[in-house]
Amino acid sequence: MATSPASREHDQVHAAFVVAWLFCVIFYFLQYAMRSMPSVMIPELSAALGIDATAVGSLVGLYFYSYALFSLIAGAALDRWGAKQVIPAGVAMVALGAVLFGIGVLQAAQLGRLLQGAGSAFAFTGAVYLATHGFPARFLATAIGITQCFGMLGAAAGQFAVGPLIHGPIDWQQAWYYCAVGLVSIGIVIALASPHTPSDAAGRTPVWSMFAPYKVVLSNPQSWLCGVTAGLLFLPTTIGAQTWAVPFLELGLHMKYTDAVNHAATVSLGWVIGCPLLGYLADHFGRRKPVLLAGAVVAMLATAALIYLPADVHRPYSLGLLLGIASGAAMIPYTIIKEVNPDHAKGSATGAINFLVFTLSALLASLFGGALARLAGDSDMDLDVFKAAGWPLVAGVGLAIVLACFIRETGSAAKPGSE
Repeated sequence: MATSPASREHDQVHAAFVVAWLFCVIFYFLQYAMRSMPSVMIPELSAALGIDATAVGSLVGLYFYSYALFSLIAGAALDRWGAKQVIPAGVAMVALGAVLFGIGVLQAAQLGRLLQGAGSAFAFTGAVYLATHGFPARFLATAIGITQCFGMLGAAAGQFAVGPLIHGPIDWQQAWYYCAVGLVSIGIVIALASPHTPSDAAGRTPVWSMFAPYKVVLSNPQSWLCGVTAGLLFLPTTIGAQTWAVPFLELGLHMKYTDAVNHAATVSLGWVIGCPLLGYLADHFGRRKPVLLAGAVVAMLATAALIYLPADVHRPYSLGLLLGIASGAAMIPYTIIKEVNPDHAKGSATGAINFLVFTLSALLASLFGGALARLAGDSDMDLDVFKAAGWPLVAGVGLAIVLACFIRETGSAAKPGSE
């Protein structure tokens, strides 16, 4: 049978887009490292900004507010104007945010953290956009899996690598400035490598019309179930491992700083394994929900064990790694939300779930930090404080398990109309 020109085009590798994708993956790596970096410099940030540790936690959480909002903008902007203009603009926002955060002034740090979140929203969405244009369909899932792995490696590097660096050859401010320099270089390459992909509608429809698909996505109850379930499954990572794990291990379990950083980073390394592994299992068996539910149950048990079991259980690193692997189930709703919405809203579905996930993360990060402050009172945080505040992380994953039961099965092995 003859192959149409359109099919042949779809089966080809487009080198320019692939090069741009590779550098966007590095952008995703760096922004994830910057997301987790503050967790290893809480004392330094407290001293420089004149605020206590819980206020530092609230400052760090500003990232999620702007990330959530700009997640809605990123997908729509890429569809309308293409990667050449949009992704470098996101890179520039993150770079400026890094510089402002490194100045050491509270108001500048607040604005910088908001800019970091806003620009970072273009990293994963931009990488998926470039991969869609650069790779044949049969390689697309692999490319997206590699992208997510690099993000989690960045999160680990933001702890593993940055922790020793800021207590050795450089100070905490220089770490942010070096990130900014790297980001500017990456943005220039992406701008040069990305081909023009103008939208047919870009010049003849109002700008606000690019948000129309969100009406379809957000009016679908399944989209909300996917978003809230994924957001709750992210909590042990975003609030736990990437924000409060180092203080918990250092102040609560009296680990040495270096050991605390290494233990915290194993959760992100677990994600590197869990995201592609659980995604492969969901594809292999043609069932999304069993893999999602199994991962969520293991994540809940691992979170509870990390918070409440005796300190010597933490030494082999196994619980943190197990939590990270199981938490990879949080990416399965990202697949499901695309499958429960029409084709013309696929990009908006990604933006919508990012918005829901990170709005939830922002709100609960503030509540968690406030709970720690109230429980500690005028005293230093200790193990009892962290244990008393930790139950919402466990309960949140438990609620995710309940909600996941109501998500529609979309795997290839599901019978039509089955739940």
